[in-house]
Amino acid sequence: MTYDLELEKAVKSILKNKAKKVLIQLPDGLKPKGKEIVDFLVEKTKAEIFLFGGTCFGACDIPDCKGYDLLIQFGHSKWVN
Repeated sequence: MTYDLELEKAVKSILKNKAKKVLIQLPDGLKPKGKEIVDFLVEKTKAEIFLFGGTCFGACDIPDCKGYDLLIQFGHSKWVN
């Protein structure tokens, strides 16, 4: 299965917010793509990118983001700006 992860939109958001530390939250089905996502975002933004390791039950399941400049949640719906 192919996913459109809209990584360029994530890059734009990181750069726009001047985020230095970014937390990425992925649903369990996308966690195998975590390294690929982190590598891409680090290369394009030079930000520190961290993956949230806990289970995600949807966009309303927000992890503790203290210490991070930005949270990016990936899911099954289109990205809304």
